[in-house]
Amino acid sequence: MSAPLLEIRDVSTFYGAVEALKGVSLTVAPGEIVTLIGANGAGKSTLLMTICGDPRARAGRVIFDGQDITEQPTHRIVRGGIAQSPEGRRVFPRMSVHENLLMGAQSSGINPAPGLEQVFTLFPRLKEREAQRAGTLSGGEQQMLAIARALMAQPRLLLLDEPSLGLAPLVSRQIFQAIRRLNAETGLTVLLVEQNANQALRLAHRGYVLVTGRITLSGTGRELLARPEVRDAYLGGH
Repeated sequence: MSAPLLEIRDVSTFYGAVEALKGVSLTVAPGEIVTLIGANGAGKSTLLMTICGDPRARAGRVIFDGQDITEQPTHRIVRGGIAQSPEGRRVFPRMSVHENLLMGAQSSGINPAPGLEQVFTLFPRLKEREAQRAGTLSGGEQQMLAIARALMAQPRLLLLDEPSLGLAPLVSRQIFQAIRRLNAETGLTVLLVEQNANQALRLAHRGYVLVTGRITLSGTGRELLARPEVRDAYLGGH
């Protein structure tokens, strides 16, 4: 097995006196889709933000491509090859789709042309809406834009935080299909935080279950789907 692209080693993260992550360890190999599932407040989004350096881990290490990035500033982490599509989309509503995408390329200081071609192939709807203000897009289109903006940095690791949140089932399936296609065609490594455990585990090569700041289970997506405790807690018993 190849060396991990991302390795989280015994990471603890605090908000003030509250310990949000409690000695979390996980790995993501190159070319994998790894999902992190858990209830609201389990610490899933905190883990993604900790990888990006805000907030910083108070204990433990974050290793990316063999380099310790635990203390690096966020802009250096992004330029080093990690991009995040945050929960809640957070597009720039008054900017056009095109301008939002350029912001993604600017964060990494690269030529935007290859990225634009890639994201318009992946999300043709964005090409149709290129001149439209982002704030006037539908929720699904805004989610496509948020993912596309992260891809404009041409990352080696894409962090996706709740990409299906608030979307209709059909649009949610389209988003997951795009993630699968992206991984299959480009080999992009993905760490996915997602409350729709069923779709996430079917998409992912491997998964981890996070409960109140601790990893309690791990395995392949298929293995976790078959675990009774996962079915009962996150899949409605099915």
